[in-house]
Amino acid sequence: MARSKRYLWFMVSILVGLAFGVIYGWVINPVQYVDTPPSNLRADYKADYALMVAEIYAADGDLTLASYRLTRLGDETPLRSVQQAIITGQQLGYSEYDIGLLGKLAEALQALTPTPGGTP
Repeated sequence: MARSKRYLWFMVSILVGLAFGVIYGWVINPVQYVDTPPSNLRADYKADYALMVAEIYAADGDLTLASYRLTRLGDETPLRSVQQAIITGQQLGYSEYDIGLLGKLAEALQALTPTPGGTP
Protein backbone atom coordinates (compact mmCIF):
# COMPACT_ATOMS: atom_id res chain seq x y z
CA MET A 1 0.00 0.00 0.00
CA ALA A 2 2.74 2.48 0.93
CA ARG A 3 4.66 1.55 -2.21
CA SER A 4 1.69 2.27 -4.49
CA LYS A 5 1.20 5.68 -2.79
CA ARG A 6 4.82 6.54 -3.55
CA TYR A 7 4.34 5.65 -7.22
CA LEU A 8 1.12 7.62 -7.33
CA TRP A 9 2.75 10.73 -5.83
CA PHE A 10 5.74 10.30 -8.09
CA MET A 11 3.52 10.24 -11.20
CA VAL A 12 1.43 13.18 -9.94
CA SER A 13 4.63 15.17 -9.30
CA ILE A 14 5.93 14.40 -12.79
CA LEU A 15 2.63 15.43 -14.41
CA VAL A 16 2.38 18.65 -12.38
CA GLY A 17 5.97 19.56 -13.23
CA LEU A 18 5.38 18.82 -16.90
CA ALA A 19 2.20 20.91 -16.91
CA PHE A 20 3.94 23.88 -15.27
CA GLY A 21 6.85 23.59 -17.68
CA VAL A 22 4.56 23.63 -20.71
CA ILE A 23 2.52 26.54 -19.37
CA TYR A 24 5.67 28.53 -18.57
CA GLY A 25 7.34 27.77 -21.91
CA TRP A 26 4.32 28.29 -24.16
CA VAL A 27 2.25 30.93 -22.33
CA ILE A 28 4.24 32.87 -19.74
CA ASN A 29 7.65 33.15 -21.40
CA PRO A 30 7.67 31.71 -24.95
CA VAL A 31 10.78 31.93 -27.12
CA GLN A 32 10.64 34.84 -29.53
CA TYR A 33 12.85 34.75 -32.60
CA VAL A 34 13.68 38.22 -33.91
CA ASP A 35 15.71 38.92 -37.04
CA THR A 36 17.04 35.37 -37.25
CA PRO A 37 19.23 35.08 -40.36
CA PRO A 38 18.64 32.33 -42.95
CA SER A 39 22.16 31.04 -42.23
CA ASN A 40 20.74 29.47 -39.04
CA LEU A 41 18.36 27.23 -40.99
CA ARG A 42 18.71 23.45 -41.28
CA ALA A 43 19.99 22.11 -44.60
CA ASP A 44 16.52 21.15 -45.86
CA TYR A 45 15.16 24.63 -45.16
CA LYS A 46 18.22 26.20 -46.78
CA ALA A 47 17.45 24.12 -49.88
CA ASP A 48 13.85 25.37 -49.79
CA TYR A 49 15.11 28.95 -49.48
CA ALA A 50 17.46 28.49 -52.44
CA LEU A 51 14.60 26.98 -54.46
CA MET A 52 12.43 30.01 -53.70
CA VAL A 53 15.27 32.26 -54.86
CA ALA A 54 15.55 30.16 -58.05
CA GLU A 55 11.81 30.51 -58.66
CA ILE A 56 12.01 34.28 -58.24
CA TYR A 57 15.05 34.41 -60.52
CA ALA A 58 13.17 32.42 -63.17
CA ALA A 59 10.35 34.98 -62.97
CA ASP A 60 12.33 38.23 -62.91
CA GLY A 61 15.80 37.33 -64.23
CA ASP A 62 17.57 39.56 -61.67
CA LEU A 63 20.79 37.66 -61.02
CA THR A 64 22.26 40.37 -58.78
CA LEU A 65 19.29 40.22 -56.41
CA ALA A 66 19.29 36.41 -56.48
CA SER A 67 22.98 36.40 -55.63
CA TYR A 68 22.40 38.82 -52.76
CA ARG A 69 19.59 36.67 -51.38
CA LEU A 70 21.77 33.56 -51.54
CA THR A 71 24.63 35.24 -49.66
CA ARG A 72 22.32 35.35 -46.64
CA LEU A 73 22.58 31.54 -46.38
CA GLY A 74 26.13 31.91 -45.09
CA ASP A 75 27.98 29.64 -47.54
CA GLU A 76 31.26 30.69 -49.16
CA THR A 77 29.56 31.76 -52.39
CA PRO A 78 26.01 31.93 -53.74
CA LEU A 79 26.98 29.24 -56.25
CA ARG A 80 27.97 26.93 -53.40
CA SER A 81 24.58 27.51 -51.75
CA VAL A 82 22.76 26.49 -54.92
CA GLN A 83 24.99 23.45 -55.46
CA GLN A 84 24.31 22.32 -51.90
CA ALA A 85 20.59 22.93 -52.45
CA ILE A 86 20.66 20.71 -55.55
CA ILE A 87 22.29 17.89 -53.59
CA THR A 88 19.86 18.26 -50.69
CA GLY A 89 16.91 18.56 -53.08
CA GLN A 90 17.86 15.32 -54.82
CA GLN A 91 18.12 13.58 -51.47
CA LEU A 92 14.71 14.92 -50.43
CA GLY A 93 13.02 14.01 -53.70
CA TYR A 94 12.47 17.43 -55.25
CA SER A 95 10.76 17.32 -58.62
CA GLU A 96 12.79 17.43 -61.83
CA TYR A 97 11.32 20.87 -62.50
CA ASP A 98 12.59 22.21 -59.16
CA ILE A 99 16.04 20.68 -59.68
CA GLY A 100 16.04 22.24 -63.16
CA LEU A 101 15.28 25.69 -61.71
CA LEU A 102 18.15 25.32 -59.28
CA GLY A 103 20.38 24.11 -62.13
CA LYS A 104 19.56 27.16 -64.27
CA LEU A 105 20.36 29.46 -61.38
CA ALA A 106 23.63 27.59 -60.78
CA GLU A 107 24.57 27.99 -64.45
CA ALA A 108 23.88 31.72 -64.33
CA LEU A 109 25.89 32.11 -61.14
CA GLN A 110 28.74 30.06 -62.57
CA ALA A 111 28.92 32.35 -65.60
CA LEU A 112 29.06 35.30 -63.20
CA THR A 113 31.77 33.76 -60.98
CA PRO A 114 35.37 34.31 -62.14
CA THR A 115 37.41 31.15 -62.59
CA PRO A 116 40.68 30.77 -60.67
CA GLY A 117 43.68 31.52 -62.84
CA GLY A 118 41.53 33.34 -65.37
CA THR A 119 41.73 36.94 -66.37
CA PRO A 120 40.79 39.39 -63.61
